[in-house]
Amino acid sequence: MKASFHRLLFKKGGERATWEYPFAVAGINVSFMLIQMLDLHSEDEEAFDILYCIAFAMMDAQWLAMRASYMEFNEVLRVTRTQLERELSLEDINRIQDLPAYNLLFQ
Repeated sequence: MKASFHRLLFKKGGERATWEYPFAVAGINVSFMLIQMLDLHSEDEEAFDILYCIAFAMMDAQWLAMRASYMEFNEVLRVTRTQLERELSLEDINRIQDLPAYNLLFQ
């Protein structure tokens, strides 16, 4: 997971845009998105950390796929949320490691 975080932080994956998303702001938005989606009251810290990394990696992959600019950040976040909601609603998902996007952590 640490390698995934460093790859995101230092923007090492894919063809990067001229105007990148602000990393700290993206992190806050991904956290808030997950808290809303999961209606979190009590936390399983390890599960949240892994899901956070998955969501951030999904957002980064979507950013690259859309060749987004800074002004498209909210659209990228919306698409990421839709994709994550779709994956979380799959019937055969019993643990975080079953999510299709879990593999993004190891690319």
